[in-house]
Amino acid sequence: MREIKELKNGIKFLYKESKNTPRTTLCIDFSLNQEEEIPGLYAVMTRLFMQGTTNRTAEELAKELDEYAIELICELKSDYLSFKFICLNEDFDKALEILTDVIKNTTFEDYQKEIVKYEGEIQVAMDSPRARALEAFYKNIYANHAYGNTETIILENLDKIKKEDILNAYKTIRNNSRKVVTVVGDIKELSGVEKAFGDLEESSKEVVIFHKSPITDTKIVEQNKENLNQAHIIKGWLVPSYDSKDYASLMLLNIILGASGLSSRLFSELRDKKGLAYVVRSTYEAALSAANFHIYIATEPKNIETALAGFKEEIDKIKCELVPEKELADAKSNLFGKWAFSLETNQRQASVLAHYGTLHLGFDFLEQVKTKVQAVTPQDLMDCANKYFTDEDYVLSILKP
Repeated sequence: MREIKELKNGIKFLYKESKNTPRTTLCIDFSLNQEEEIPGLYAVMTRLFMQGTTNRTAEELAKELDEYAIELICELKSDYLSFKFICLNEDFDKALEILTDVIKNTTFEDYQKEIVKYEGEIQVAMDSPRARALEAFYKNIYANHAYGNTETIILENLDKIKKEDILNAYKTIRNNSRKVVTVVGDIKELSGVEKAFGDLEESSKEVVIFHKSPITDTKIVEQNKENLNQAHIIKGWLVPSYDSKDYASLMLLNIILGASGLSSRLFSELRDKKGLAYVVRSTYEAALSAANFHIYIATEPKNIETALAGFKEEIDKIKCELVPEKELADAKSNLFGKWAFSLETNQRQASVLAHYGTLHLGFDFLEQVKTKVQAVTPQDLMDCANKYFTDEDYVLSILKP
């Protein structure tokens, strides 16, 4: 059973009943309708929500959450700020009270200490070869766009962030965002949701799309790192996102090429048959304003050119030869299976429903996409591959010894 309401301030509220489940999840998301003024500002802000409110110190907050076995999560996504809790059904009102306190009364104290901590975490993360190769890829595929504010760019700007910037950023998000609440669980009384969030700033009717200019030339970024025994290679293209008629086809191309593990083409050809790869996969990453499709491989440095030739061979094959009907049917089944597995818990269902609701795609977006996936033909896949997987206008990131 689904019940959709609208709070007095225009916040969409969806309750999905999940009978006889002991734990309930609530999500509330705030869309990011304005780009951050300083790279990393939103990330630092998000890290501070668990550091205390005007009513609870950080220690008191942690102790209370532990006492009631409540999991409280504050996350920054590409397009929205997300808060959620997972609690026992009988503790729903308590969890709601704590979350409301965090949203309305966070003090953002000790921001300087959090910035120093974040700086250290970024430096550690950049020791990962794959992370460094991906960082260069994102910085170039999303150049001059908020999605391209990678961790090294954030690192360069952390010392510019002041408490006033954090307060102003959160105020802007509160005042100018589409807000959505979802609850999935077995709760009989939900009047507390209106009381908790009904006095928040009015929800915006729309979300803002920050348009990304298409890549107009090929970008090749090569980096060197000492003491590596693998080369890390990422090649990718800008592609359409949720609102495209090709969205379903791109998801299936991802499954066929590299997201279905042992049965994917890249794994079968580059790892099993040619022995080139330790790891090889493809990824289709969709967000509200832009999306990318990329291929990643970790291989011996001597195999870099052979691996790139292997990428081209598999891409050319899917551009020139129709995918067999059985392979397409298997890809559809694989995709539906992944969705079913990912939505087994109340937490995942609440998160996904809030995600689609916040981005104004509709709470039933997944059902719509399933219908579109079922209708995809081998010709659709070929047309889609030829449209986007071009021999120019791509980004290639290579990290090698």
